[in-house]
Parts: sequence; structure tokens; C-alpha cells
Amino acid sequence: MHSWQLITGGWLVLVVAFGAVWYWRGRDVNAGYVDVLWAYGIGFLALVFALGAGEGGWQRRALVAACAVFWSARLGTHILRRVLAEGTEDARYRNLRSHWGERAGAKFFWFFQGQALADVLLAAPLLLIMLNPRPGLTMWDGVGAALIVLAVLGERAADRQLDRWKRDPANRGKTCREGWWAYSRHPNYFFEWLHWLGYPVMGVGLSGTPLAPWWPVTLLPAAVMLALLLRGTGIPHTERQALRSRGEDYARYQREVSAFVPWFRCSGGG
Repeated sequence: MHSWQLITGGWLVLVVAFGAVWYWRGRDVNAGYVDVLWAYGIGFLALVFALGAGEGGWQRRALVAACAVFWSARLGTHILRRVLAEGTEDARYRNLRSHWGERAGAKFFWFFQGQALADVLLAAPLLLIMLNPRPGLTMWDGVGAALIVLAVLGERAADRQLDRWKRDPANRGKTCREGWWAYSRHPNYFFEWLHWLGYPVMGVGLSGTPLAPWWPVTLLPAAVMLALLLRGTGIPHTERQALRSRGEDYARYQREVSAFVPWFRCSGGG
């Protein structure tokens, strides 16, 4: 099957899936389910690409798909559990719903479809790596896969540390400074971005093949995610919410702990 057919077919399935979830919950109950489907969607597309691609070695297709599904299943399930446990819509979506007013239902439909398209754009570089005509696996495949696994495990550890902290009533109104959270204010975001860096590392194996000029495409997901995390809906939104809810305690945390990359704590200067 041609690459464009795989991409188009996968996208059409996601269009239907995101539309169904919007109708079920997103239009008037809880738009947070879009995040669950977004995470699962990447893994779904990776499987479609691995099974449908007629080019590229099966070992590499299987490895890339396994990495993507490992990340997708972990993150999607984590978000699903959070959405179910909280029971209420995330503040981001409540604010959008309030801002859009009576048009919220229709606007959320297009927001959901935008996330389906985002899945396709983020997953397409994975197909490029799978199409590498070089037989067998290379050192770069192994290094990239190892980086992805370490990133997923790091994000899992950070999420579990924060969840454990939140479950203790004595910590209400305080900021988690345990585990990875002692070295980064957003270690989950850092590891999320690190995961996306694993694919361009695997893509280095395209060197010396006809697909080598396309290698920069594999950097796009990591670049997009970094921009969103640092300047978009990631750190800026999360920190505004934290300052509103935790005030001076979080302001002190900002002065002491690195915002993104885990680093040694400082005594108060940023």
C-alpha cells in the first residue's frame, strides 16, 4: 500500500473516532477525553503504518511501532485514569467552553478534528523511518529506541510521584518537590519531549539511502512539542494555574527549581 493511502486511511479512521468521542462526551460534558484519544491515536497510526507499509524492513517497522505503542498506551491510559478520577472538565477546556458560550459544542467538534489531524502530522515521520530501505537494524535504531524507553519510564515515574503526592491530604495547597519534581518543575513535559527526540535519532539510519534528504522531517514532532510545551498550552498555562492555587509556595518553587530540563536546585535566583 502506498504511503499516502496509509496516511489518508488512518486519518479517516481518526476523523470518525474523534467525531464519535466528541458526540459522546466532548460537545457538552468533558472535552478532556480528546487528550486520551490523541495519545491513543499516535499508537494506532504507528500500527497501521507498520502493518500496511510495503517497503522497509519488518524489524524496523516493528521496532518503531512498538516504541510508539509503548508510549501511547502508557500516556493514554494515564490521562484516561485522571479524567475518570477527577470527574470534572480540566480548567483549560472549562475556560474555552465559557469563552465560546453557545457555540462551544460546534467549536469543540473542530477542535477534536484538529487533534485528529495533529496525530497524523506527528505520526507521519514515523512512517518515514519505517520506510528506511537499509536491511536489518542499525546502531541508531537501538539508540533511538533506548532513548524512547528511558523517556517513557521517566515520565511514568514523574507522573506516579505527583499522583502519590496529591493523594496525601496533608499536601493540599503545597507544591510537590519529591523525586524528579525536585529537579524540574515539569519533568513529565521534559520526558515527553525527550521521547519525541528518539525518532530523529532512529532516523539517522536514513543516511546513505535515497530517503536521507527527508531526515529533517523526523525533527518536526520534537520541534512542535517543544514549542507547545514551552510557549503554548504546556508550561505557561500550568504555571498560571499553579500560581493561582498555591501562591507564594509555587513562586518560591519557580525561583528554586529549573522550569524544564532537570537540574540542580538553586538558592532562589531562577
